[in-house]
Amino acid sequence: RFHLLGLRQVCSRTFSSSVRRQVENKVPAKQKMFQEDNGIPVHLKGGAKDALLYRATMALTVFGSGFVLYELFEAAMPKKKE
Repeated sequence: RFHLLGLRQVCSRTFSSSVRRQVENKVPAKQKMFQEDNGIPVHLKGGAKDALLYRATMALTVFGSGFVLYELFEAAMPKKKE
């Protein structure tokens, strides 16, 4: 029990005495970037990472739709008995 009390005091001293780091507010810059009228769709304004995520999503959607249609066709056709 004594060890836990000592550990608690050490932890509380460590966290309370540490200096808080100031974080820069990036919201105004992001708002300006996304509201800029430059002809780019809003889902691609984030740069290359957004373009990659968009293309991956579209590829999975097309593949998934094709797979569903294939499975529906397979389920609709009766199996031939040998």
